[in-house]
Amino acid sequence: MPTNSTTSAAWRRAEARLRAWFAEQERRPAPFQRAAWKHWGEGRHGLVHAPTGTGKTLAAAGGPLIDGVLNPGTGLRLLWITPLRSLATDTAQHLTAAVEAMDLPWRVLRRTGDSGSAERARLRRGACELLVTTPESLALLLSYPDARERFARLRGVVVDEWHELVGNKRGTLLQLGLTRLRHWQPEARIWGLSATLGNLDEALRALSGDGVLVGAASRKKTLIETAVPEGNERFPWAGHLGLTQLPRVLKAVMQARSSLVFANTRSQAELWHEALASVWPESQDTLALHHGSIDPKLRFATEEGLRVGALRCVVATSSLDLGVDFSTVDRVIQVGSPKSVARLLQRAGRSGHQPGMPSRILCVPTHLLELAEVDAARRALDEGHLEPRHPMRGCLDVLAQHLMTMALAGGFTADDAYAEITASLAYANLPRERFDAVLAYLCTGGSALASYPEYHKLVETDGRYGVESSRVARMHRLSIGTITSDGTLQVRYMKGARLGTVEESFVSRLRPGDRFLFAGRNLELVRVREMTAYVRAAPNRRGGVPRWMGGRLPLSGELSDELRRALASPDPRSAEMRALGPLLAIQRAQSAVPMLDETLCERTRTREGDYLFVFPFAGRLAHEGLAAVLAWRLARIQPGDYGYAVNDYGLTITAARMPALDAETMRQLLHPAGLRSDIRASVNLSELARRQFREIARVAGLVFNGYPAQAKTLRQLQASSGLLFDVLRRHDPGHPLLWQAEREVLDQQLDFTRLRACLLRIARSRLLWQEPKRLSPLAFPLWVERLRGGIATDDWKSRVERMVASLEKGVA
Repeated sequence: MPTNSTTSAAWRRAEARLRAWFAEQERRPAPFQRAAWKHWGEGRHGLVHAPTGTGKTLAAAGGPLIDGVLNPGTGLRLLWITPLRSLATDTAQHLTAAVEAMDLPWRVLRRTGDSGSAERARLRRGACELLVTTPESLALLLSYPDARERFARLRGVVVDEWHELVGNKRGTLLQLGLTRLRHWQPEARIWGLSATLGNLDEALRALSGDGVLVGAASRKKTLIETAVPEGNERFPWAGHLGLTQLPRVLKAVMQARSSLVFANTRSQAELWHEALASVWPESQDTLALHHGSIDPKLRFATEEGLRVGALRCVVATSSLDLGVDFSTVDRVIQVGSPKSVARLLQRAGRSGHQPGMPSRILCVPTHLLELAEVDAARRALDEGHLEPRHPMRGCLDVLAQHLMTMALAGGFTADDAYAEITASLAYANLPRERFDAVLAYLCTGGSALASYPEYHKLVETDGRYGVESSRVARMHRLSIGTITSDGTLQVRYMKGARLGTVEESFVSRLRPGDRFLFAGRNLELVRVREMTAYVRAAPNRRGGVPRWMGGRLPLSGELSDELRRALASPDPRSAEMRALGPLLAIQRAQSAVPMLDETLCERTRTREGDYLFVFPFAGRLAHEGLAAVLAWRLARIQPGDYGYAVNDYGLTITAARMPALDAETMRQLLHPAGLRSDIRASVNLSELARRQFREIARVAGLVFNGYPAQAKTLRQLQASSGLLFDVLRRHDPGHPLLWQAEREVLDQQLDFTRLRACLLRIARSRLLWQEPKRLSPLAFPLWVERLRGGIATDDWKSRVERMVASLEKGVA
């Protein structure tokens, strides 16, 4: 706060307006809210970390509003960044109410990919003082020649739900945008909001470089309940959709005024909505579905129904995870394991969304072992363990996109751009030669593409880089959002109403007349034309449900560590672990339950052949890499065909006949020595990088998605990017985008860092070697995964049921 006493008195008078507004709502500002306002007044950057529903929005908004009273003026004063378009709508409404309460003549606008032409035109005319937008829309605004003038009166930026952005490429793009704004307006404050972060200091450095951490004095109470099977109730041993729990879920929903039922994937949400609709005792208008692929108009209608209390239940995915304030919601239900402590906390916070109210969540396990995951999540919350979200470093495709944005906004010199970009945490350690390689790519496409003019995007004149082609400028602006895009088709009724988007890979398997479930509706495909799937309503469903890429969430490191503790030392007070007791007894009788300093390996002979099971509890992604390496190492001992399957608990390797194995051989097979070279040999890193290259090429502008009315199909993009990948590997192997592709395969698809840490832990642990005569309870879900993959020729579901009966009968 300014030290001048007159100015301080003026600040206190302006703050009194805000306090009066709180009083009208029978509330008082919390200490952390007042602290945030004070730090804003002092011109400091910061990060507010407080539980969901405790008032983070007003903690960040209060300072700018008081500042707006003291420093009146027109033009864009405050920029509010949100990760979700649905969150932008809700946030704009709340901020408008606060602006009006302060009697500020500020105009509040929302600018996202869903904004209409009228809103965009008003923004181009500069008709707002507070803009709510997304990282992609900010990048687009920064690409216009008048961008610096547009932000000339900017006083500050607030990034909502920073934990959702800091660890991905959208967050990297935003870091670059914030660095650009700080370069133009050094006095502008940068603030972030977060409820669920385990690495606050690093997140703050990524956001603003320095600043203060402001948090609530006490943690909001979160009550976790579990739908535990009762008595002799039969419960699945392996992964299901959890629909056997439908009666419990319906009962819980009907006991509440308004409920959110969270599923981890869009497909699961579609099926749960269908199941609830089939037994819904009230009007179908009080039940709704919400996920990111549903058309914005339908999503907005659902959100409005929640706000006004017209909906009794909404089945949703992460599209409603974040800080959308629905005060009517008094029950949250999580179907299946949340897979992360932070996600459980975030979803629980959708209930009791008022200061002082506890959050409450009912967890509905879909199989028995998920009971342990719920218990582990409760343990982690009690100990305050939340997952860190580490910023991505040195993403060259995002760098290429941002350099194009800088070129369109007036151009740059190489030295100035390098200095500005390396001021961000994401590129603080970027070598100059790698920056120069990206710049050369934008100028020529690289040595292999230098003869093709369409890859010459930047033009250097007297040491300054810019864009001369209007076509290149338009293509770049249309490509800014490709970080989050997939190959999708619109789904539209024959009469024109839009329902949303599905991935092209799903539609390509359908023929006219085939039926499927989407947006909570039974649909029949009529035809596909110009990237649109035209459908009509169907009386019932005989077909499938769309599957979206990245649908399976891996178990987080924090939750997997707590899961190992929960299994090794079950808490007798835990209802979940008591219910899991009979299963663990079977596991001990047939094999063993590993302690914290132990790693369990099992070898079992079935009619399909030999199965080797390993249980590192390191998460699905790390197990993918480990399974490939282990199969490769086994093949070097004894050549043969080895298959594998993984889940979050472990992995299985299958073969007609395994080589002779014992504890010492397994210790050698699981040793971390030579891991990187064995991964390269075992997983066909070149082919994985080839697939990853398509996304990198789109972000970096090497391939173009097409114009809005002429979008390219996913097959066309794959073909063009695949051809470019092959050309560059052969003729320009040092191309920066090739380096980026291989790096992302190791870091993201195979989680190399976690895999190496896992093998180091195994090397230090005691190895338990077991040879049970039948599948153990830990092994059974992996057998199901392998069976589902197509090894068996008869109906796999029937085989699973028969195997469960056999295993239960065989326990002494």
